[in-house]
Amino acid sequence: MEIDKERYKRNILLPEVGEEGQKKLAESRVLVVGAGGLGSPASLYLAAAGVGTIGIADFDRVDVSNLQRQILYREQDIGKAKAELAAEQLQSRNHSVRVELYPEGITAENAEEILAKFDVIVDASDNFPTRYLLSDTCMKLGKPDVYGAICEFAGQVTVFASDGPCLRCLCPEAEDPSGNPNSAAYGVLGVIPGMIGCMQAAEVLKLLLGKGEPLIGKMLFIDAKTWSTDLIEVPVHPQCSCHAHTKVHRT
Repeated sequence: MEIDKERYKRNILLPEVGEEGQKKLAESRVLVVGAGGLGSPASLYLAAAGVGTIGIADFDRVDVSNLQRQILYREQDIGKAKAELAAEQLQSRNHSVRVELYPEGITAENAEEILAKFDVIVDASDNFPTRYLLSDTCMKLGKPDVYGAICEFAGQVTVFASDGPCLRCLCPEAEDPSGNPNSAAYGVLGVIPGMIGCMQAAEVLKLLLGKGEPLIGKMLFIDAKTWSTDLIEVPVHPQCSCHAHTKVHRT
C-alpha cells in the first residue's frame, strides 16, 4: 500500500511508527461509537493520523447544546444527522480515509456483526446500557475497547481488553441502569471531552502500532480544576465472567 510520505512525515519520523507503521495505520479499521463530545476529537485525530477506515455509529442529530463541545459541528448543522456530518468532516480533512456509517447506532441486535468488522472500538457513548453492550461484545470478540468518560471538570480513560478487565470488572452494575452521569445531567466544561477524546485516539494508535503501554488494567483520571492525575489499577474481578467466552485467552 502506497502512503503519502510528505503528509505523514511527522508520524514517519517517529521510530515507533516509520513507514511500516504508517502503512499499518492505513490498513487498520477503527469504530467510533458516538460522534459527540468524545467521538469528535477522537475521530478527527484518527483521520488525521491516517487510519484507513473509520466507522461512525450514531443515531443522533445535532442540537444547539452540542456546539459547546462537539467540534465536528457548526451552527448550520443543527438538526442534521451526526453520522453523515461526521463522515463529511473527516473526508474533507483526509480524502484517503474511508468512512463507514452506522446511523442506526449500536444495538443488541447488530453489535456483534458490526464490531466484528473492526480492529479497535472507541467507546465514546454517553450511557451505561451502550457501554456495557460494547464491553461485553468486545470481550466476546477479543476486540480492544478504548473507554472514555467525562463529568464536570474531570475525565477518565482506560482500555478494556481480552488480556485485562472489562467494564463489569470495574463497575458490575450501573447505579442508574437507565443511563449514566453524563453532560446532560451534570454538565461538563467544553474542553474536557476534547482532552479525553484525544487520549482515546492516542490509545487507539498505540494499540494499532503495537507500541507503548496501553491502559489495559489501568485507568487514568484527570481533574482539570487542579490538574491532578491518578493512575489506578483495575484488576479482573474474580467473579466476573468476562473471560469465560473470549476468543483471545489470557496466558
